[in-house]
Amino acid sequence: MGLRMREKRAVTEATKKRYKGARKREKGRILDEFVQLTGYTRCYASHVLRDLHKRRRAVPRKRKRIYGEEVCSALTRIWYICDCICGKRLAPYLEEIVSVLERHGELLLEEEVRAKVVRMSAATVDRMLGKEKAKFSLKGKARTKPGTLLKSQVPIRTFAEWDEKKPGFVEVDLVGHDGGDTRGDYAQTLDVTDVCTGWTETQAVKNKAQVWVFEALKGIRNRLPFALLGIDSDNGSEFINHHLVRYCEREKLTFTKTRSYRKNDNCYVEQKNYSVVRRNVGYARYETESALKILNTLYASSNPYTNFFQPVMKLMEKTRSGSRVTKRHDRARTPYQRVLESPCISEEEKEMLRDLYLQLNPVALKREITRLQGKLMEEEVRPTRSRSHPSRGHRTDLVYNVTKRVLR
Repeated sequence: MGLRMREKRAVTEATKKRYKGARKREKGRILDEFVQLTGYTRCYASHVLRDLHKRRRAVPRKRKRIYGEEVCSALTRIWYICDCICGKRLAPYLEEIVSVLERHGELLLEEEVRAKVVRMSAATVDRMLGKEKAKFSLKGKARTKPGTLLKSQVPIRTFAEWDEKKPGFVEVDLVGHDGGDTRGDYAQTLDVTDVCTGWTETQAVKNKAQVWVFEALKGIRNRLPFALLGIDSDNGSEFINHHLVRYCEREKLTFTKTRSYRKNDNCYVEQKNYSVVRRNVGYARYETESALKILNTLYASSNPYTNFFQPVMKLMEKTRSGSRVTKRHDRARTPYQRVLESPCISEEEKEMLRDLYLQLNPVALKREITRLQGKLMEEEVRPTRSRSHPSRGHRTDLVYNVTKRVLR
């Protein structure tokens, strides 16, 4: 039977004195005896006798800090303006967003502070924002159900090969605002995401009826800064229906569908379901006409905010070595910047986008989004039977309250 912990400590203290003053060969014999007596492994026993298992005291910092409170305060404000994005997305965009905020008079920095902010690495950004980022953590949950109509006919007709390197091929999906209770009618958000540029347009509809989804899709098509070439949807009947089939045939649009129960087939739009829709309007239930109107007013501000001022990274390569998967992403850029880089977009369309970009103030858009989020909370319907996570509402309120205070 082994020694008790108190006895082990007493033996350790007595053995330490002999061990530290002994020669190398004698240390080996002492270590063998100590291992046999305590049951420790030989490696851990040597650490215990040398006191290496104890936490070392913090060494006082010798060199001066590069980034002080002024830099941290400026970075925190920029981070909230940019919707609390990660360091890898924010760091490459810092110089651009600082220039935009200075142009609109929303940020005034001294030259030294400005130089430090714009040269930060992604790791430094994440480290300095660690305490702020720890406050917020949200997860998404989808509730789309596959339909059966016309599945065998989609892809209906391919008018152009699906090309992810060319703007105009989009993925579409619906996000339900049911609050955890799927009974009855409730608002839905149609999410349309361009695969090449990440350009995202959203519009709320009163329910999943084909007629409302179809009208919303046509409206979004008119707002896109490039021609719509192809649509890829899931198997829900709100998309796989005769309205959309005939429309795509008439307009010569490529129409394809994902495999059943394979959400990764629509990974681009599924990602935006959380990063754009859920982060803006949360997981509550909205079923009234006034809530629908507020949702669409909010999207009128969030769409340009997302497309002009939210940098995104695209996965370039994924390699597997045994159980380890390594992913390589490109440099973070906004959908607006990716559209300007595309050789498939005409110069006239690009010039129109540049003119619009100069008129947009990201802080004004963010303030309007935050104001409308407050109004939307008043429209929330609490269902009698809820399967939603109880912490989600609290965390969404926390993000809203902190952002509202920072952008005051």
